[in-house]
Amino acid sequence: MIAIAVSRFNEEVTAQLLKNCQAALVPHGFSGDKIAVFHVPGGYELPWLCNELALSDKYDVIIALGCILKGATPQNEHIARSTIQHLHDISIKTRVPVILGVITPTAYAQAVARTKGALDRGKEAAHAALEVLKLRRELKASNG
Repeated sequence: MIAIAVSRFNEEVTAQLLKNCQAALVPHGFSGDKIAVFHVPGGYELPWLCNELALSDKYDVIIALGCILKGATPQNEHIARSTIQHLHDISIKTRVPVILGVITPTAYAQAVARTKGALDRGKEAAHAALEVLKLRRELKASNG
């Protein structure tokens, strides 16, 4: 089962990332009760949610989707650095893969561009999750 953790901050972007991510999973048999979607207020809360999901032992892979857009102050840099590092740590410590689908654009136009075509980060996160899920299953099978 796949969990998708989504930030509501910059929701017009994150909603599209989620839509694209889900659409990319459907052809591979992941829809309905094989995907669980959870929302948090912002990117800073994503690590907490992903940690809880990983510790629940219900999910084979977790996809974290968010948009930490550059503002007038350096706050985005602090949030992005902390969020990304903690997501990585959760993946290593819990042994549940956490896929990084958190974008850090410098402008709103860049954020929107990353929800379309070749730059579609929602679709990219889904494909990464599928690849890691396959590898995880192969490793479990080979280890008996």
